[in-house]
Amino acid sequence: MATTGTEEFTLDTAAELAAEEGGGAAIQGRSPWVLAARRLRRNYVALAFLALFLLIVVCCLLAPVYSSHISGVGPNDTNINGTIVVNGQKLDVVSNGGITTLGNGQVKVVPAGVPIGPQWFNAGGKYVLGADNLGRDLATRILYGGENSLQIGLASAAITTLLSIVFALLAGYYGGVVDWIITRFFDLIWAFPVILLGIALGTALSINGFHHFGLDVSGSSLWIPTAVISYVYIPYIGRPLRGQVLALREKEFIEAAVAQGASSARIMVSEILPNLASSILVLFTLIVANTILTEAALSFLGAGVQPPNPSWGTLISDGESDIVTAPWWSIAPGVAIVLTVLSLNVFGDGLRDALDPRAKVRIEH
Repeated sequence: MATTGTEEFTLDTAAELAAEEGGGAAIQGRSPWVLAARRLRRNYVALAFLALFLLIVVCCLLAPVYSSHISGVGPNDTNINGTIVVNGQKLDVVSNGGITTLGNGQVKVVPAGVPIGPQWFNAGGKYVLGADNLGRDLATRILYGGENSLQIGLASAAITTLLSIVFALLAGYYGGVVDWIITRFFDLIWAFPVILLGIALGTALSINGFHHFGLDVSGSSLWIPTAVISYVYIPYIGRPLRGQVLALREKEFIEAAVAQGASSARIMVSEILPNLASSILVLFTLIVANTILTEAALSFLGAGVQPPNPSWGTLISDGESDIVTAPWWSIAPGVAIVLTVLSLNVFGDGLRDALDPRAKVRIEH
């Protein structure tokens, strides 16, 4: 293909010439999302940690299956006077105390109230991680506790992200009085440390519940810690998004949309919001790790999930008094928290680098 002096030389012409001379296919453009997906596929560390997180989620979702077909008990089923058979020997789930004569003639004093330790798979899958003082299966409670912790973490992160998007769009686009009110609301929450504000709100709501505006939520409901965590993290997503909206509002394509008569709502939803998609996706991934960690901290301090509902935080709190004699009570849920938060943070960093290698998105508190 030849070009004359009167023909316009465009990028398409260059692509055709390159295809003819090189004997290959024409150059094809790629959207930013396709390029980001290609970069993410090459980040094997991020993908490995994503697989780890998905594995943890699947294990927690299979908690009812484990409870029904393997352990045979629910998360809150006590079994103080129960027994299990381990390698042909009957053992008390929680010891009744007494004196046992060993084969060599020695006498062993067994104190009362000592729960059985980890049996791994010697008892057919029962009490794999042992029992607590009430005879409840710890492995079952960890799986159900993980389900509650993940549910609270994901739900609160979704609510926080949604509210932050709305506030950021309104503040950044309209400016003026609207921006002043919303930013003062952000500053009010920002002024308090996350854990202290969460403890104050969680303790008050867990005692009395919430019975206003036609809502009747008991203090033991999982919606209480979900709402508290959703509230305390709003400015940590809202403020960086507001800054991006302020910058986007001055762009030429916004002026063109206004000149064409587009409404404010349409501009915010159709023009500004798509340009925030990559930042929102990264911030959501990172905030989930923070909400799960915050739920564990609040539950450990008694301001989150209320007994007898299990969560990773409450399980660590339950095992605190026996950390010397039965460290696995606290170590097992602690390891679950560490792996979950670590996997989300590593994948979030990889996702940020894939979407924009130059971005410096961080959740700071």
